[in-house]
Amino acid sequence: QVQLVESGGGLVQAGGSLRLSCAASGMIFGINAMGWYRQAPGMQRELVARITTDSTNYADSVKGRFTISRDNAKNTVYLQMNSLKPEDTAVYYCNADLRRSPLSPQSYNYWGQGTQVTVSS
Repeated sequence: QVQLVESGGGLVQAGGSLRLSCAASGMIFGINAMGWYRQAPGMQRELVARITTDSTNYADSVKGRFTISRDNAKNTVYLQMNSLKPEDTAVYYCNADLRRSPLSPQSYNYWGQGTQVTVSS
């Protein structure tokens, strides 16, 4: 089984910063991609940032403010969030697309439980 454990969420004032972490553990051969999604009340879940083996991509609303990175040795992805705005308030979910076995190219998709980020004005 694979588990994604998120940390770093909390309450911060507008203009402040938070750093989210997500560590994947379990039966993991290799991670193809990891990303962060968020869902605000009454809104659809949306992509915030994603990192693959050869690219990164961001939602337009966070470009220039958020930075995604990963530590392959630790199977961990980070999201550095700067200049936070009240509209960034949401539950942030970690996602991983990974291979579980060196014997198969099949990939699997997993989600973390989510971590609350609240930005006050």
